[in-house]
Amino acid sequence: MALSERFRGRSVAQVLEAQAAEDPNRVFLIYGSRRLTYGQVDARATALAAALHELGIEAGDRIALDLPNWPEFVISMFAAAKLGAVIVPLNPRYTVPELQYMLRHSEAAVVISAETFGGTDYLELFEGFLTSLPDLQYVVTVGEADLWYDDRIYQFEDLLSSGEGRAVPELRVNPEEDVFAILYTSGTMGKPKGVALTHWNLLSAAAGTVEAIGLAPDDVVFGVTTVFHVFGLGPGILGTMAAGASLVLQEQFDPAEALELIERHRVTVHYGVPTVFLTELREQRKANRDLSSLRVGIVAGAPISDEQVRRIRAELCPNLQVAYSLTETASTVTLTRPEDPEDKQVQTVGRPLDGIEIRILDLDGSVLPVESLGEVAVRGPGVMKGYYRQPGETAQAFDEDGYFLTGDLGMVDEEGYLHIVGRRKELIIRGGFNVYPREVEDRLHAHPAVADVVVVGLPHEVLGELVCACIVPVEGAIVTGEEIKEWCRGALADYKVPDLVRFFDSFPLTGSGKVRRVELARMVSAEESSRRP
Repeated sequence: MALSERFRGRSVAQVLEAQAAEDPNRVFLIYGSRRLTYGQVDARATALAAALHELGIEAGDRIALDLPNWPEFVISMFAAAKLGAVIVPLNPRYTVPELQYMLRHSEAAVVISAETFGGTDYLELFEGFLTSLPDLQYVVTVGEADLWYDDRIYQFEDLLSSGEGRAVPELRVNPEEDVFAILYTSGTMGKPKGVALTHWNLLSAAAGTVEAIGLAPDDVVFGVTTVFHVFGLGPGILGTMAAGASLVLQEQFDPAEALELIERHRVTVHYGVPTVFLTELREQRKANRDLSSLRVGIVAGAPISDEQVRRIRAELCPNLQVAYSLTETASTVTLTRPEDPEDKQVQTVGRPLDGIEIRILDLDGSVLPVESLGEVAVRGPGVMKGYYRQPGETAQAFDEDGYFLTGDLGMVDEEGYLHIVGRRKELIIRGGFNVYPREVEDRLHAHPAVADVVVVGLPHEVLGELVCACIVPVEGAIVTGEEIKEWCRGALADYKVPDLVRFFDSFPLTGSGKVRRVELARMVSAEESSRRP
């Protein structure tokens, strides 16, 4: 029986409980010297759920997870599932304004966070949020410090201890209707949207992905570099669980350490964005690690060229498969398979997972025939319930037949393989992270020395694209590129800060006065090429 059918009608918590009951001693998570079995993860999630329930957290409440790639993230998400609560995974790299907006918009009642990470004192940060965010009731911190807490701040391990041996109230979850996760992604205008995904959205996409590559209980998975991202959450954590396999976690991606982990743990399945594989490829040429255990991989999250896929397959990860993945579809839409013809494996993003339908639409919304270029539209079990608290945005995201409008330009060939050729939305994908030009432009327009600004993406071999801010300064103003970058660092996550800043006297315009973004990007790209030796 297919994984997706085996777990249909079950919640995320029920799938974990089934796997733990079947083989409680099988290793689920590997992190440094720690190894947690399915039984241990299930027991700890139950204890945490019981403790949170004692604090008054119940079904439907939002629990924000602002954690690195730690086992505590996994335990927390399953604890939320046992309560019927909704997780809100957050990027630890978000700035204070971004975090505050998402916590307020999601109406999170609890945030589970690192005490300190990456130089940030999250305990102090979230303690301040307790007074400014009326819905936020509790802060739970993960760390080693022996600190004094009040009745609204708890340490993770203390809650686990207090919940041991206590039962969690039974509840009825409708996996196809009840939301399990709200993941924030930027809209077309750069404003964050909360993508509401049900238990079945995430489980169906995760199961379909791992079925396509034949993930089995004896597999060891690596490459979940961001647990808060939809691919890490879905195929990464939930897919590994559904298959009964083991998952190796790395706190922060580092290519040298990554190769060492693959060699040490005899990793068989490798996930990652193109940047992960390309930086590992460079490192492997120096380190020459034994990576013979790798049998298959999946690359997703950003564009990757045919030549890059071939190089990675030849030198790093055989049978690397290419996926087309979106937050709004709970991750994977299409995926190449090892049994596909080689040219399809490197030149396309594969065929739809079982149960997923794809249409290519013209500008007027009409359905185009095979081999036509248009907007990719998707319908299937992974497609989101909607944007949280944004019914207007949700309505605009679907056509009258219930297909989600991706904003991506693509073509389906005669054999049913999808080719992605561009994006209608002005999206820059840098190292697997989405950067919307409007958000960066809004920040830069507030700079006193900036008269006009256009942000464009430039091709980059490793990161996929670079963020370039093209600026027309105010007459007489003196400003440097580094000052522009520093201005952005105060309000934007680091991956949104421009990699390049270029100054212009004026921008190329259309007859109607709009900036010719493509022409501007070409001008900067040509200038960058001329600078290279």
